[in-house]
Amino acid sequence: MNDSGTPTPLTQLLIDRDPAAATLRRRRPWWRSGWAWLAAALVLGVAGWALSQRGRPVPVELGTVAAAYPSQAISVLSATGHVSAATRASVSSKGTGRLEWLGVQEGQHVLKGEVIARLESRDVRAQREQAAAGVDAARANLAQGEAELIDAELALKRARDLAQRNFISYSEVDTAVARHDKASAAIASLRAQIAVAQANLHVTEVAVEQTLIQAPFTGVVLTKNANVGDILTPFSAASGTTGAVVTMADMSTLEVEADVSESSISQISVGQPAEIQLDAFPELRLAGRVSRIVPDVDRSKATLLVKVHFDEADGRVLPDMSAKVAFLSRRLDASERTPVPAVRPEAIVTRDGKSYVFVVSAASGDAPGRAAMTAVRVGAKIGDLVRVEGVPAGARVVIGAPRDLGDGALVAAQKA
Repeated sequence: MNDSGTPTPLTQLLIDRDPAAATLRRRRPWWRSGWAWLAAALVLGVAGWALSQRGRPVPVELGTVAAAYPSQAISVLSATGHVSAATRASVSSKGTGRLEWLGVQEGQHVLKGEVIARLESRDVRAQREQAAAGVDAARANLAQGEAELIDAELALKRARDLAQRNFISYSEVDTAVARHDKASAAIASLRAQIAVAQANLHVTEVAVEQTLIQAPFTGVVLTKNANVGDILTPFSAASGTTGAVVTMADMSTLEVEADVSESSISQISVGQPAEIQLDAFPELRLAGRVSRIVPDVDRSKATLLVKVHFDEADGRVLPDMSAKVAFLSRRLDASERTPVPAVRPEAIVTRDGKSYVFVVSAASGDAPGRAAMTAVRVGAKIGDLVRVEGVPAGARVVIGAPRDLGDGALVAAQKA
């Protein structure tokens, strides 16, 4: 129908078959086609995506070049323990009294026999003076007895001369003999009294000496257990009293006591070399050797106590420090005492028959960085690591680098 509502003639509905009009439609420019614009947009999108991917970091696993010790390669067994002094004592007094003077502090070095503390001793010193006076009295009595003996000897000699001349009777000679024998016996008794007096003096001198607390050996004071004014008793049984004044140890007898499983004790022998590492100083590794194996099994833990002696002395080693012991198959050479760089085997890649690692440089821990392909020289295995030369310890490297990772590629730590 047309606009007036009348039907449209069929002649007006015929398709125009004019060749000229078809030719004009076929000659329309390509750039005015919708398909062309769609293809161009697709090409531009792919190119933009490719350009954006070139600046995006590749997610990789990062690791660190470790400072490994060659001793790990010859370690047959490891154990943990603590440092202990073989010569250690709680120094106390055999006597009882009030602590009058204390002359040491914790950490002080003392010599054997040095007086480190003193108890009040006025009473025992008075007893010593009394005993000394008794010795002097006994010696004076002996001198008197010796004088009487001399007088008795002279009287006996005169009596015998007079009896030979018949000036006196033989009964008077007998009296002189008896006096001489009595004087001689008195001498023996007086000498015994001197010995008793000297023994009493020695007892009092020992009592005085017990008020002086001396170092039993050369060592270092570890702890101070008493203060001036405290009452000391030998066994510290009474309330408010103490026994030991200080605790000291001989630092030259330090050793590590380590618990070793009884199933592994066959790998350890007396004299076997070992390397000792302290938890307080991880970088400090000291040479040692097995000094003895205590022949007593702890049934609750199924372990034996192994004592490792320090072959090297270091002032930083203190009793009761935690330590790790690596029992070695042989003694370390001097060149094996220093750490060497080592990496996980997955960090090493092979390109054209050569070994490389990708060293990553970054300003911070997780910031993207450039992976520089660095040639390395691969050495022996050290535990779970492999020794390498050409990269320093502490450097960050790519672990398990992709095959298409190139030198200078931008990488970042992959998220877990």
